[in-house]
Amino acid sequence: MDNLYYGVAYYDEYMPYDRLEKDVEMMKAAGINLVRIAESTWSTCEPQEGVFDFSHVTRVLDAMEEAGISVIVGTPTYAVPTWMVKSHPDVLATTVKGRGIYGPRQIMDITHPVYRYYGERVIRKLMEVCAERKCVVGFQLDNETKYYDTAGRNVQEQFVKYLRKKFHDDLDAMNAEFGLDYWSNRINAWEDFPDVRGTINGSLGAEFEKFQRTLVDDFLQWQADIVKEYLREDQFITHNFDFDWRGYSYGVQPKVNHLHAAKAVTMAGVDIYHPTQDDLTGAEISFGGDSTRSLKNDNYFVLETEAQGFPQWVPYEGQLRLQAYSHLASGANMVEYWHWHSIHNSFETYWKGLLSHDFKENDTYRAAKVIGNEFARIGSHLVNLKKHNRVAMLVSNEALTALDWFPVDGTCGKEGKLKYNDVVRFVYDQLYKMNVECDFLWPESENLEDYDLLVVPALYAASEELLDKINRYVEKGGHLFATFKTAFANENLKVYSDCQPHILNQCLGISYSHFTIPKNVKLTCEKFSCENNEVKNFMELIVPEGAQVLASYDHYNWKKYGAVTRNQYGKGSATYLGCWVNDETLREILINTIEEAGIERKNLKTEFPVIIKRGSNDFGKEITYFLNYSSEVQRIEYSGETAMELTENVSVENGQILEIAPWNLIILESKQENPKA
Repeated sequence: MDNLYYGVAYYDEYMPYDRLEKDVEMMKAAGINLVRIAESTWSTCEPQEGVFDFSHVTRVLDAMEEAGISVIVGTPTYAVPTWMVKSHPDVLATTVKGRGIYGPRQIMDITHPVYRYYGERVIRKLMEVCAERKCVVGFQLDNETKYYDTAGRNVQEQFVKYLRKKFHDDLDAMNAEFGLDYWSNRINAWEDFPDVRGTINGSLGAEFEKFQRTLVDDFLQWQADIVKEYLREDQFITHNFDFDWRGYSYGVQPKVNHLHAAKAVTMAGVDIYHPTQDDLTGAEISFGGDSTRSLKNDNYFVLETEAQGFPQWVPYEGQLRLQAYSHLASGANMVEYWHWHSIHNSFETYWKGLLSHDFKENDTYRAAKVIGNEFARIGSHLVNLKKHNRVAMLVSNEALTALDWFPVDGTCGKEGKLKYNDVVRFVYDQLYKMNVECDFLWPESENLEDYDLLVVPALYAASEELLDKINRYVEKGGHLFATFKTAFANENLKVYSDCQPHILNQCLGISYSHFTIPKNVKLTCEKFSCENNEVKNFMELIVPEGAQVLASYDHYNWKKYGAVTRNQYGKGSATYLGCWVNDETLREILINTIEEAGIERKNLKTEFPVIIKRGSNDFGKEITYFLNYSSEVQRIEYSGETAMELTENVSVENGQILEIAPWNLIILESKQENPKA
């Protein structure tokens, strides 16, 4: 790419009247150079079985081609038409709640052969219409695909085959590894395998969820293989991955392994939704961007983010622009809004687009015009931003599922309050606020040595192979920061029976056998100020075995135990956080660990609400973003060689005070080439 994509999802078929020509006119005025179409339109494309009508698609393609606007075509498979369900009701997924009822999207069994038959047919018909069109630059597979809790008989039969392969047809091995003797859950013949939906066994249940995630990998690869038959060399295949949802994009997606599923696409894509107004911090934009960029160690597309969105998300003045550049600062090559216009009927009537229901210019649209015109002017300096991070965070779908079954706070079952993503964001958000950029790694990653500091939050379930790999990383000179609930159980959720933390006790120099919920417990330490340092939620009672105790518990009964430790191991060091501390204390511990790792923090005194992100552009020059996530003017002193501020085209000198307006930003481009580029 030699410039940025700035786009919207566009649904001509939802319009209350014909306004395509006017929409194109307004898009061009706003610098919109890309639209995404068709991913929601199966029942329009195929109103009856075998009857196809792509006129709404070709009509939009004709208009965009004439206007010079690029198009992404989405395969329309994430919501099934009524005629299919009428003829084949079993295409709807059977879940723990039973068979689904038609109405919502994403309620089908993505493995069902009938659904696959009709899905392949409509994809091929669509590709025949679209693939050779000049304006079509790429294709999106499906939409925010997950396994939709499908657990019908056909899925469970596949699961049994999967287990037979995993355990080499050895039932005794499976029973022993999963602990199925408990409560007489033992399975003595493959033919007797029970309905997994009712299991109370965390190992078996988590393994089923792991298997269900593989269904997404297979589904997206199946679609990709069809699309590739029609694909031109200059077209891409993408997918809009999404995240754990807590009213907005929050953490690792429990129902898709992004790393595995991304193998089906040529360009990683993502949907990122986040709070705005006084709650805009940029953390969700950064988390989603860092994790998606790391899938292929390359730039990525933001295929959906909000313009207005929910009523509570209508952006303040300056925020839409700040949000757009925040995506670019993490390495995005596209910012695309869901969606162009607000819908006048049905479920998402009040999830508003760039335009409101009256289709007139509004403040959000006028803000988009500023962004689009700036992207056109300076986008060549911002596209293809490359990162050179020295910190990585290791995340794990297996640990996520494990802590769904056995939450951090020790409760039994899935009603527990503290889950894996709470710990992930607990640590990530502090790194973000300290302006420590990081990449993401997964258990399969082999490039740990590329980073000076490896951050491992709550890696509850991990294979011995992975733990040995982390041990060797530290021994060879790497630096580790791990939290409570790490290295407790193996990849099958079987608790290690020798020592916690298993294997990592070597590099960490600690062990523990007790953990509890703190009451009236504080930290005591000399290294950190530990102000307002009440320990909450969870604590491990650490016994040092060679490690230095950085903090211990200020409590008459727990004072002999360590809370935070550090151990020198081989050429590296390993720091362990054994309890849930407040944000200020966590920040102090992380800063100390970063210094231990020898990582120089540029702009050491600059922290949130000013966020700093860096990378190298196509000209080999360093780009530095200064992003102000606050309603007040922020002033910082610039330290570095003479640079050019791109939005205003003015020179900035070393020692100059940068004044950043509320909800605004400054982008500097070095005049000299970045030696890391």
